[in-house]
Amino acid sequence: MERARERIAARETDRSAAQATEAEPELELLVHGVGGTTPEKMLDDPRTVRITGDDTAAVFRRADHTVDAPAGQGPHSEPVQEAYVWCNLTSGDGSRALWLLLLPFMVVNLAHWMRPAADGRGRTVRFYGLLVRLAALTLTVLLVAAACEVALDLVAWQCAGVAACAHRHSWLGFLSPAATDDGWWSLPGRRLALAASVPAALTALLWYLSHRTWSAYESHRPMSRDPEPETDGSALARPGFWYGRRLVARLRAAHTAAGLLTVAAAVVTPAARFDHRSGGPAALDALSWILAAALLGCAAAVVGVVCRRGRSENRLDQQLDRHLVRRLPLGALGLLLLTVLYAGWSRPGWRSAGRLPGDPAFGGLMLAQGLLVVVLAVVAHDLYRRHPDRHAGMRGLGGPAVALLACALGGVMSGGVAQRVADWLDGTRALLDGPPVLLTWQASAIPPILAVLLAVAAHLALRTARLARAERDRVRDEHPGEPEDPSRTRAIAQARAMAGLTDRAPLVVAVLAATTLLLGAAALAGALATGQPPEGAARRTYDLVQAVAETSQTLGSWLVGVGFLLFVTWARRAYRDASARRTIGILWDVGTFWPRAAHPFAPPCYAERAVPDLTWRMATWTRHTGGRLVLSGHSQGSVLAAAAAWQLTPSVRKRVALLTYGSPLERLYGRWFPAHFGPRALAALHADVACWRNLYRRTDPIGGPVRLPGDCGPEVDHEPLRDPLAYGRTPRHPLPAPILGHSDYQADPAFARERARLLARLHPDLPGQRPVPGAPGS
Repeated sequence: MERARERIAARETDRSAAQATEAEPELELLVHGVGGTTPEKMLDDPRTVRITGDDTAAVFRRADHTVDAPAGQGPHSEPVQEAYVWCNLTSGDGSRALWLLLLPFMVVNLAHWMRPAADGRGRTVRFYGLLVRLAALTLTVLLVAAACEVALDLVAWQCAGVAACAHRHSWLGFLSPAATDDGWWSLPGRRLALAASVPAALTALLWYLSHRTWSAYESHRPMSRDPEPETDGSALARPGFWYGRRLVARLRAAHTAAGLLTVAAAVVTPAARFDHRSGGPAALDALSWILAAALLGCAAAVVGVVCRRGRSENRLDQQLDRHLVRRLPLGALGLLLLTVLYAGWSRPGWRSAGRLPGDPAFGGLMLAQGLLVVVLAVVAHDLYRRHPDRHAGMRGLGGPAVALLACALGGVMSGGVAQRVADWLDGTRALLDGPPVLLTWQASAIPPILAVLLAVAAHLALRTARLARAERDRVRDEHPGEPEDPSRTRAIAQARAMAGLTDRAPLVVAVLAATTLLLGAAALAGALATGQPPEGAARRTYDLVQAVAETSQTLGSWLVGVGFLLFVTWARRAYRDASARRTIGILWDVGTFWPRAAHPFAPPCYAERAVPDLTWRMATWTRHTGGRLVLSGHSQGSVLAAAAAWQLTPSVRKRVALLTYGSPLERLYGRWFPAHFGPRALAALHADVACWRNLYRRTDPIGGPVRLPGDCGPEVDHEPLRDPLAYGRTPRHPLPAPILGHSDYQADPAFARERARLLARLHPDLPGQRPVPGAPGS
């Protein structure tokens, strides 16, 4: 294999000198989509050779194309094919299963990229990014606060302080005052200090994962090139877009410090409240105020770092704020150690009773998240109304809605963990006070939200049924003269109607976000006003209100428990089973395409490795061979292909044709990320590359037309491909042809035809004819 690679490299190096006597090289670079695949399947050959790359991402060729294809030509006058396989970036080893814990961080990071398109509104755009970064910071604090609630409050403060609970869990015996006769570790402050190691270790783990994944995925620098003049195109063409090292390092330091400060605040608060009582020790009281001031000062520094600087995309920023990156987390760690020493000091008469003061903390976090989302929605609406885009999902409010759902997801996960641990420690809830009341209110809001979603699902089901009935007539009209097969007609019509559900996603997200915002506000108000769970707050009201409150609280707690168990089971299975891990990888394929611009603990951005890979391969091949290249992307691979084409220099770009199929460029990315894949950005991409052709089917739930304005639209978008290829049995299809939907685009005869046309249009001496709308085969 190594010998074959050396022969390939030598052949491509000398190929430019042999062009005078040989045919011009032609290459098709294939990029697969979500879920991943194998090079053998992509190249339709069991014998493939890796010609460049590693076990994470690599380029493959057929074995007989490595040395025998003259001048880069494959057999039967077809171009040599290369397959870029990147699926291991999102579904590699078992550690990917741990990324499920980072789901809220990934979702809030998406909100950063979902802003509406805006020209000349630099300050407003930066303010939008700032709000998202602050919302992301609250999610880190929420996660660490949930770990503090479990370790410090439920375990060390409540269960270890109650003799019966400590007796049920023998591993807590050394912390129990009754079991150890007020032993050294049984003092409340020392119990809290010991338990603080759990959330502190979680924070350290998040820092480690972020640092390790950046080194493994995002440390690959793009090709150095001069910045191009500002145009109406996408920011994805900027030299520094796919290299966010400086910002990620700054945010990682700030979020790590925020997590450690959250642990320190959870440790110092109960001890300070005891010391502030009348007659308490003056020295400890003064020390508590000094520590509180130091914590507030460090927290202000963290917020300042988050607010100070956003992404630097106009150039390849290779600097690193080393002093800040090191000193901020170390300073927070030093304060945590001081608070641990302070809390562990002996305080005669101090006993643990009730809950730690968690309700104000969780309530303040929830209020801050709600205010940030509301202000974010105002900013997004202002950006949208200046430059309205009817293609944008939710009229530009997709980002605020997704940020709200990320906060809600973080709250549900935090409350679910706390309630499950409380049930495990004391299933009857007779010994312990349990988690903060607000978490119970949040769980009680889950049944109403599910009821609303069921109503939306019923509406969509009825709409889909009506569309399927209407599609039956269209299917019959498309196959005149053929014997009708009612079951075949229904299957095709149903596939088309189901594919249309993707276009109704904005409705689902809008309803879910609005319901979550209203019920979240009601839960916060109810928890703060009553100080009791919903069942207790409704005890003296109408019978119907009591029944609804009791049902919601019981069902919500049950749903949180089931969801938590399913989450753990899924993660465990994904850790052991490669197929399940690949299923989770589909989620990461879509969610981790974007760089970590808002949350440094989000799963890593695979495009910061994949885009430089593709760019380097295309640039070096065209430079060495002077040949023609078709960049062929399926599904998510078409998004990577577009991003890589934007990163090429103009001279290379004009030697590259773009062939996309099953592409979500407009249907998903153009609607949800209008600032980077909106109509103007895609029109600029069409103008930048030599030529572009897009294939899609009406039965495809992901891919769709690009819909460029004016004459560019028919030039780029092929007419919808037939699916299935044959309605009934034919000599060419003696067995029923399958409904392909999103798969096997290369099986359609139109694929090879359009690829040949793109190569012909790339020829410098004899340009190929542009597609004419309505012409045969167009």
